Amino acid sequence: MTAAAKRGVLRVADRGWGTYRTITAAVRAAGEGAVIHVQPGVYRESLILDIDVSVVAEKGPGTVRIVAVQGPAVSVSRGAPVLRDVTVESGSDRGPVVLVAGGTPVFDHCQVSGGRVEVIHDAAAELRACTVEDASDSGVHVTGTAAAVVEDCVIRESAGHGLTLSDAARAEVRRTTIERVAGCGVVMAGESSGTFDDCTVRHVGEAALLVHALARPLLRGCRLHDAKAEGVRVGDAPGSGPATSATGRDDAVASGHDEVRVRLEKCEVFRTGREGVLVSGAGDVRLRDCHVRETGGAGVIAAGAGRVEIDGTRVVDVPGTGLAAVENAELHVRGGTVARTGANGVHATDGCTVRLTECEISTTAYTALHFGGSARVELASCTVRDSAQHAVRVEGSAELTAEDTRVERAQMTGVDVKDADVVLRRCVIGETETGIRLDTRHRPLLEDCEVVRPARTGIEIAAGTGAVVLGGRVDAPGSAGVFLDERSESWIEDLTITDAKGSGLVIWSGARPRVRSVTIAGAAKNGVYAGDGAEGLLEDCSISATGYPAVYVGAKAAPVLRRCLVHDTDEDLSQAEDAAASFEECRTSNVKVATMPAAAEGEMMPVGAPRGTAGGPAAKRARMERVGEDQLPELLAELERLVGLESVKREVASMAKLMQMVKRRQEAGLQPPPLSRHLIFAGNPGTGKTTVARLYGRLLAALGLLASGHLVEADRSALVGEYMGHTAPKTTAVFRQALGGVLFIDEAYALVPAGQSSDFGHEAISTLVKLMEDHRDDVVVIAAGYPEDMERLIDSNPGLASRFTRTLRFDDYTSADLVRIVEHQASRHEYRIGEDTAAALLTHFDAIDRTERFGNGRTARQAFQQMTEQHALRVADLADPGDEALTVLLPADVPVVAVR
Repeated sequence: MTAAAKRGVLRVADRGWGTYRTITAAVRAAGEGAVIHVQPGVYRESLILDIDVSVVAEKGPGTVRIVAVQGPAVSVSRGAPVLRDVTVESGSDRGPVVLVAGGTPVFDHCQVSGGRVEVIHDAAAELRACTVEDASDSGVHVTGTAAAVVEDCVIRESAGHGLTLSDAARAEVRRTTIERVAGCGVVMAGESSGTFDDCTVRHVGEAALLVHALARPLLRGCRLHDAKAEGVRVGDAPGSGPATSATGRDDAVASGHDEVRVRLEKCEVFRTGREGVLVSGAGDVRLRDCHVRETGGAGVIAAGAGRVEIDGTRVVDVPGTGLAAVENAELHVRGGTVARTGANGVHATDGCTVRLTECEISTTAYTALHFGGSARVELASCTVRDSAQHAVRVEGSAELTAEDTRVERAQMTGVDVKDADVVLRRCVIGETETGIRLDTRHRPLLEDCEVVRPARTGIEIAAGTGAVVLGGRVDAPGSAGVFLDERSESWIEDLTITDAKGSGLVIWSGARPRVRSVTIAGAAKNGVYAGDGAEGLLEDCSISATGYPAVYVGAKAAPVLRRCLVHDTDEDLSQAEDAAASFEECRTSNVKVATMPAAAEGEMMPVGAPRGTAGGPAAKRARMERVGEDQLPELLAELERLVGLESVKREVASMAKLMQMVKRRQEAGLQPPPLSRHLIFAGNPGTGKTTVARLYGRLLAALGLLASGHLVEADRSALVGEYMGHTAPKTTAVFRQALGGVLFIDEAYALVPAGQSSDFGHEAISTLVKLMEDHRDDVVVIAAGYPEDMERLIDSNPGLASRFTRTLRFDDYTSADLVRIVEHQASRHEYRIGEDTAAALLTHFDAIDRTERFGNGRTARQAFQQMTEQHALRVADLADPGDEALTVLLPADVPVVAVR
């Protein structure tokens, strides 16, 4: 070792005394901590660094070039060497120019050309103010369990990707630019992780950032732009399925997504060839305070099982949809703006879940918020304005809950619902073409909503639709305030309709609304327009200051007005000659032309019928009531024809008589006795519980105690949500469908699973208890299930015990009952069963082991199906079967019971 080497300073030059001719020779001669000064020149060698040594270009950057002879130009296997101001170039081999297989090297102000920097195994490399260019694949590749710090660098002109992290590699990247690469700017695969601060990725041939399922990048203050594909693409790696490992999606769901895998904070994504951000597979992404603009497609798309959280982010000036969710993705947005989109502002379909909170969606070329498929959507405190089509469109099997949301200046409808279900609470819809339009078999709820200055109708409820409108107001609509199309059956309470340019409330042919405590004032036409053939009940309503008569009743229309007040208007009533409206305790005040009959003591007065005549109100009312009650014998006979269930049939018939008496007492002005119509049906599967529930609803409807008596079936899956805050709206939506009828909850005990005190089912029960109290006269709830389990259900909530005071027990069918069910099935399907076949059936049912799997009526129906199949096989071999052969079931057709 020379004296200089001992002093820790060595020199490399192509000539001169005391210098080394190659860097390799100097490294071999150097001791730990030595500094090697390299004179300008081209050094054709493959340098191996394995000690703590510094190699420095003495005259600064660009003066020293190391050109690989074979393999990498620089290899590091251990130690902490430093390479400063050196240019490293590839030779004929286009593999890595710099290979770090171990140690902790530092590359400072270096230039790497013609190949990649590769960091592998457990090495940890630092690149400071370096330039990596002209690589044949990735400019920098970190893999294995290696780590890298890339600071103030430029990676450019590579034929592949800019920076690749794979396996379990880690990287810290600061103030670095990746540009003009043929592939992606940054690729993260495996379980790699990295932080990127104040970086720029631009002019890349594919996505600026590509993240496969388990990688975890964090970008802060980065700019991703001018990518020919997406700005950010997140999804499963090719050939991989959804992640279900400890770092995969299943655990993320279970833990409430506390650890989001991909995070962008205060980043910009713009001028992309396709979407700004695309998340698919099991991708999990959070954007916070970001700016997505001028994309080639949608701003942000969540697809597959992907999940995207967006907080305080702007998505603007995109030619497609701003935010989209498809398949089973989740999209959660809080704050921020979606504006100036070439399609929808937000679009969700399939089975995805979307939550929008405190967002602004504006200036969209298509519908601002478009939800379809079976999407579940929640809006809270959002603003939607300046849509070229609808502001909100909900269709298919989608469900929307919107609270405290404001809609302004939509060119079409503020909220348009087709076939879907919605709940709107405290929403304001202003200056749209139509305020709200509902066309669905569900029963949407509008609670305390306001519709202000729509160009046409305020609220339009389409043919056959039933809606619930509670509170709120419709102000200054361009035509009708509320339009109820034919056959609609809506419930409207505490609504105010003011200054309609048309009529306040329009009830079309066949519509049967129930309207209570509605105020209509300042309508340019009629306050209430009941078209030809319209029906319905209006109670405690106030109508004033109308341009036309306050109430118009068309031909054969038969609405009932009870305790209504008409005041401060020119004329109270206009009606067709054959109108059949009825009035009860209605009053007028300050009316110039008053023709509405003044009824006393609750008597209903048909328009045009003199008091006391045979066609008068009392006679008409009695005739109407008898029409309903005339159905009772037929319904009770239908009940009696049910096989078995003797005790159930007796109790239901007794209850029908009791309720008939209750109604008579009410009509006579007497207080009714305390009576709960809600029931527990306790019994094993297949014992006719659903059939009896349906008959019970029809009986109550015939007595006038329910509006329609229809049956809505539900179970735990229909009532209980999948996440916090989802259960109450879901339960309420099902309950609304049952208004006017019976809500039948099968296997109701499943709402309180044994040993799970924190289950969401308890929230469903609490919601049901409140709804049953709020609508105690409008719905009947029947809870059904196994007897012992139903006791646990009732004990789970004190409110249930006070509302379910009667239990009907459904005993298992006897073998003889099951034979009768088979005979009934045979008769319906034009088969005949003789006495010998009936005897064989009885033996068959006696032989069945009645375990918990025994299906009662279902067992009988299955036996009949098996018999018809056996009969078909037997008859198929006959050349010319006659009527008897085609219809008679023989003992041979009875199935054989398997012996265990």
